Amino acid sequence: MKLLFVVFAMLCTSVAWSADPAVVVLKGEVLEVNEVGAYTYVRLKTVNGELWAAVGKAPIKKGSTITIENAELMDNFESKTLKKTFPKIYFGSLRIAQPTAADAAGQVAAAHAAAPRTEYAGDVKVPKAAGPEARTVAEIVTRTAELKDRTVLVRAKVVKYSSAIMGKNWIHLRDGSGSAADNTNDVTATTKDQAKVGDVVLVKGVVRKDKDFGAGYVYKVLIEDATLQM
Repeated sequence: MKLLFVVFAMLCTSVAWSADPAVVVLKGEVLEVNEVGAYTYVRLKTVNGELWAAVGKAPIKKGSTITIENAELMDNFESKTLKKTFPKIYFGSLRIAQPTAADAAGQVAAAHAAAPRTEYAGDVKVPKAAGPEARTVAEIVTRTAELKDRTVLVRAKVVKYSSAIMGKNWIHLRDGSGSAADNTNDVTATTKDQAKVGDVVLVKGVVRKDKDFGAGYVYKVLIEDATLQM
């Protein structure tokens, strides 16, 4: 990216690099934003006062707090598009913040609230899968402590489907085992695969116990990162 900025600067005007070659990290409140081609110029309020900086085009909002990494100082930089000469301006890369646990919880809550839910209302009776990892829905729910962090195989019908929540599809599975009275007849799985309500699928994934996404979304049992076969 640094090379792109240098080429961009040379095309605009002759510039003088600061005698101080130190690469710094800048953090501050965004007071002003200007979009210029493939670049975003920002005026920042930092602990050391106000300054100008530029990064690759990014959706930066006025009033937000951002961090710019690998920032290098340029003197007397002229932007012909902005018709402005910056006595001093930093060029660097915008740091992309990693989502916190609270952010993830908020995404789960918001996505679950907004996602359309279709449900299967008919009777369910699906034969049990074959093999040493095969379990019924009721077995997975009632034997969660034993099956925790183990791979299971379950054949069941998709009775509820919510797509694209935190990059995953969420499906509720029933096979006719268990009871609605004690919630042993339904288990949730997350998957990258797609399905639709009413599909009978062979699900293979890892059992998780007391999976807490925050915001009130706690799954006593969850089949995570499952693969589906029709």
